[in-house]
Amino acid sequence: MDIIELSGLTKKFGPLVAVDSVSLKIREGEIFGLLGPNGAGKTTAISMLVTMKKPTSGSACVNGFDIVKEPDGVRRSIGIVFQDPSLDEELTAYENLELHAAMYGIERKDRRDRILEVVRIVELEDRINDIVKTFSGGMRRRLEIARGLLHYPKILFLDEPTIGLDPQTRKHVWDYIKTLKVEHGITIVMTTHYMEEADSLCDRVAIIDNGKIIALDTPDALKDSLGGDIIIVRTPEPRKIEEAVKGIARKTKIDDGSISLSVAQADKKILKIMDIARERKIEVQAISMHKPTLDDVFLHYTGRNIREEAVSGKDAMRIRHNAWAGGRR
Repeated sequence: MDIIELSGLTKKFGPLVAVDSVSLKIREGEIFGLLGPNGAGKTTAISMLVTMKKPTSGSACVNGFDIVKEPDGVRRSIGIVFQDPSLDEELTAYENLELHAAMYGIERKDRRDRILEVVRIVELEDRINDIVKTFSGGMRRRLEIARGLLHYPKILFLDEPTIGLDPQTRKHVWDYIKTLKVEHGITIVMTTHYMEEADSLCDRVAIIDNGKIIALDTPDALKDSLGGDIIIVRTPEPRKIEEAVKGIARKTKIDDGSISLSVAQADKKILKIMDIARERKIEVQAISMHKPTLDDVFLHYTGRNIREEAVSGKDAMRIRHNAWAGGRR
């Protein structure tokens, strides 16, 4: 069953087309990753899905609610964790969650039970009465996830959920995200610039660039689409390497002083490529090989490396206010 459906969704800012006629279906209970470089359109797309921005044309439904005609239903269906921190550091964890519960119109008699439930999910029971400014970065992120779950959303939007965290804490957050899917059946839509995060967590990923979806599949299928192992040659003459390996490489991609070659049995082909470079007197500064990763997929489809893209904390506060106001009507 599809819980999110986009049909020709478009957003223009004057002459700029930020999201260009995107059609997409997200299944209930899956973890779906949206990847894209700065300015690709992923943040604008999510902003429309969470009712922060209205589309110029096209349509979208979230949990059966039209994002334009039924925004209150959409807001009641979703939780949001934005990239920028938006907790009140002078309040305790419990007070932050209680404030959020009030903003979402949760009945006073139900608030404590819900708060205790979500802090248990993210393992913060022993810090529930501590002031947030004493929390580590990982603990704050977990508290923000707990806050996003407080009103039992069907869908949780996560914008760069582990940015700035150390590797161990990132792994813990990954575990919480998987638990939300497996034990609670929550659909998760996330953006990330950590390709290993998308590979580990996501059932499917979509790559968006220049406002369009240019690739969509499971991580394994996307990696297989590159056609073999990857050899990367660092050279000031990538075009000469490209010409020299015709018949050896299935696909090539030139990027900033290097060339990526998709080949079968890279361990055997790498020696042959070095021999050819020597014969033709092509300078090779470095050469390496590896199995395809989502980084390679991203580079292949966009022609660039992924970079960070932020959503402001002001937007996070605005959507929470809108959700609260919608619940009051």
